[in-house]
Amino acid sequence: MYCKKNHSTDQVPCIECQDLIRYADTRLERCKFGDEKPVCKDCVVHCYSKEQREKMKTVMKWSGPRMIYLHPLFALVHLFDSRH
Repeated sequence: MYCKKNHSTDQVPCIECQDLIRYADTRLERCKFGDEKPVCKDCVVHCYSKEQREKMKTVMKWSGPRMIYLHPLFALVHLFDSRH
């Protein structure tokens, strides 16, 4: 969603966003908390590098408010997860 609106390439997601997705997937796979992992902002272990954390913040800040309209179920699940 973020890439489609903010990066002008023919390929969606673009290479940069694909790299960020792969990075996030790798971090989730290697998380020591497993299925009990809290949302990143509440986690005591910050496993993202500073640069990748800033990129993810940018994507999430842009996408979050728009998720409620385009993917309401995902938005509600994410909101619930962040509260518990």
